Amino acid sequence: MNVEANKVVSFHYVVSDGGGEPVDSSRERGEPLSVLIGHGNIIPGLEKALLGRAVGDRFEVVVQPAEAYGERRANFTQRVPKKYFEHPEHLQPGMSTVLNTREAGPRMVVVHKIGSSVIDVDLNHPLAGKTLTFDVEITDIRDATEEEVAHRHAHGAGGHDH
Repeated sequence: MNVEANKVVSFHYVVSDGGGEPVDSSRERGEPLSVLIGHGNIIPGLEKALLGRAVGDRFEVVVQPAEAYGERRANFTQRVPKKYFEHPEHLQPGMSTVLNTREAGPRMVVVHKIGSSVIDVDLNHPLAGKTLTFDVEITDIRDATEEEVAHRHAHGAGGHDH
């Protein structure tokens, strides 16, 4: 079986941003990431590199910003009331956190400044503008369930739990 649309693929990865040191790794978490292919659940460049691959394939792929988290946009900041953050008392300038938005769902942001009732954030993803290198090992491929296709994401270990 090969990776294609409506298959759930599980894979280990290590990603670096050109600085040499890894910025994220599924191996550190101990379980592979599982994604439903063809539904925009991972960055486009990585999903394209997975297509046609099989269990046991190990490869490296370089993903340009346009196929990853996009180019950095100058002055892409917003002032957000603290009530929209989980545990705002623990945030510090420079920290990355998730902001839940109505239009785009969860969005990774970087804290710039903390006021008494608001937090200024950079809406650029922390990896925006960076060329990413992925070391990938495919560990499993399976047909997606009807429910997974309807929900547009993988369920269970390494995927999304309801």
